[in-house]
Amino acid sequence: MKLDHILISEDKSILDALRKLNAIRDVSRLILFVHDDNGIIRGSLTDGDIRRSLAKSADIEKSVDKICNKNFVYENAKAGFIDIKKYRNSNIKILPLLDEDMKLVQIIDLGRQRAVLPLEAMVMAGGRGKRLSPLTDDIPKPMLMLGDKPIIEHNIDRLISYGIKKIYISVKYLGDQIKDYFGDGSSKGISIEYIWEDKPLGTAGALSLVDKFDTNHVLLMNSDLFTDVDFEDLYLDLINQNADMAVASTEYKVDVPYAVFETKEDSVVAFKEKPSYVYHSNAGVYILNKELIHKIPKNQFYDITDLMEELVNTGGKLVHNPITGFWIDIGSPVDYKQAQEFIKHLK
Repeated sequence: MKLDHILISEDKSILDALRKLNAIRDVSRLILFVHDDNGIIRGSLTDGDIRRSLAKSADIEKSVDKICNKNFVYENAKAGFIDIKKYRNSNIKILPLLDEDMKLVQIIDLGRQRAVLPLEAMVMAGGRGKRLSPLTDDIPKPMLMLGDKPIIEHNIDRLISYGIKKIYISVKYLGDQIKDYFGDGSSKGISIEYIWEDKPLGTAGALSLVDKFDTNHVLLMNSDLFTDVDFEDLYLDLINQNADMAVASTEYKVDVPYAVFETKEDSVVAFKEKPSYVYHSNAGVYILNKELIHKIPKNQFYDITDLMEELVNTGGKLVHNPITGFWIDIGSPVDYKQAQEFIKHLK
């Protein structure tokens, strides 16, 4: 996001500030940040600050440094993970991130962002989607419409809402359609790079083609999911349990229509009548320590489950985090129809 439209020099007047505030369209609260000649932020200024000043004095030419809030709340731009819940609970709407020189680097719009995660992400979007043919004969599966936008865009917008600014998309089948649609990501205020697979690389092989990830952990997810997975909860599970990888899980229930025996040799020692068993299954969303990527063979077919198995077998720590909301893996016409019906009832 460009920041010029929310910055104002300390020698500007209240009238100048009103004009700037009136032009703001892309943040959830009208606010300006007041800076000196060196770009150092000296305070924040809202329409409320202006109203209070004008109520005391009708001087619309008064400079904004006289009325701005110099005890404004801010965070260090290099803080890494920022727990924004405490700011949201304090009714703060816009949280500025300042560098060590007290210059504005970024703002967090708490009215639109769910979290600020120190992650880069890769979205896997190279598959053919044969089971959805003929729908996918001329359109890549991730670009099938779900409500008012493609399936993959739901996932990218959710990643953005958690503060993720750099996204890699692995593409192969009809990948140009995905690239043409999203471009470099600037229209969404993020950066998107495309990882082209010249051959199928499985669900993790494309990670090996990224030269360098700039965050300590990387989020990997399938592009054909429709879910309200909580990326922050998954990330905190990974960090708090000091794990190497965290995987989102979904419950899979198996109903057995018969009595199940518990036996000892040939004797039945107990039985359960028509029991149900609940298993936690892989939901296709992962956060992993980027050092694990070195274990992935370069430009070769490799599934994320291969990495998970190696991690467990070598004494690493793999944790799972249940998705408590909805999750649909859009792999077949039935799944796609279910997602299309489900989205009609979402607010």
